[in-house]
Amino acid sequence: MFKTKLIISAAVFALTFSACSSEKDEAFKDNCGGKAPGGAVGILMDISQDLEMGKATMNQIESDPNTYPILDSASNPIPYEHIYRIRTNILNSGKVYYKDDFPWRVRIVKDDNTLNAFCTPGGYIYVYTGIIKYLDNETQLAGVMGHEIAHADRRHGANQMLKIYGVQALIDIFTSGSTQQLANIAAQLLALKFSRSDETEADDYSVRYLYGTEYDPQGAKYFFQKIGTQGTPEFLSTHPNPENRVSNIEETWKCLGSGGNNGTFDQRYLDFKNSLPK
Repeated sequence: MFKTKLIISAAVFALTFSACSSEKDEAFKDNCGGKAPGGAVGILMDISQDLEMGKATMNQIESDPNTYPILDSASNPIPYEHIYRIRTNILNSGKVYYKDDFPWRVRIVKDDNTLNAFCTPGGYIYVYTGIIKYLDNETQLAGVMGHEIAHADRRHGANQMLKIYGVQALIDIFTSGSTQQLANIAAQLLALKFSRSDETEADDYSVRYLYGTEYDPQGAKYFFQKIGTQGTPEFLSTHPNPENRVSNIEETWKCLGSGGNNGTFDQRYLDFKNSLPK
């Protein structure tokens, strides 16, 4: 009976939240298919569950410094000033739906050999020094970070967990507060491969996020062009292939009006790279 009441309460909350959010949802629509996050996860899961999954994943990451050597923010204020600026510029674009609901905490992983970046459900962002040093300018990194932020903002990870576990099992896990079960979810999220549609949507929203900033909205496109035939990094290796992603990003940008700024901030980005520990 208790579990049944929880499911009914969650559904009622979701429907009430949906009604209250209708005005906000309308503001996120555009003529290029843009809309508020939705689907089954929007009805069956409250965003507080995204936050719980994100915290569990954060705890797993930051309790394993050998695998995830996080650069201490207090000891390295300059590189963090740079990464915070990029994150804040994206969030202030007006296009991140859960801007004020997720913490959007960003950490730099000190690993020069790994081209990687990811964002957990609930907005916990991790960017490796390998990809920072590999890229040429700030707009390219903003495109990559916009893509990763989109995975959390569009609730792709939460949707995948819903498919794997089902709503009933997830409710049981969250209400029980089982540390081990949350750790299992965190491990699955860290190994998660997004679908073709999720990757395409994340590319699309990276363009939308950057469109209202000082950056060139096609920042992610320049990343894909740079990797070219070198092979797609693991964190973007699912599909579609880089060539198709470049075309898709260009189409989204053109549909939105072929506008935005064209800043790349090469010198500022060089200062960022030089501020990282050797």
